[in-house]
Amino acid sequence: MPPRYHYNRGMNEETKITLRLPADLHQWLTAQAKSARRSLNSEIVHRLEVERDAVVADHESP
Repeated sequence: MPPRYHYNRGMNEETKITLRLPADLHQWLTAQAKSARRSLNSEIVHRLEVERDAVVADHESP
């Protein structure tokens, strides 16, 4: 089945995936999301974007 795309974040393309996590990691992420007043999905996206930006910045620095 091909990925499904929808456009509810401006012009950003989104892909729906199924993600399997160890139970303890799920519990930790849920707690982090709650303390940041984000959904679990938003918390995961936020953490991935922060890490991606750090990696990109590290590769761009001389």
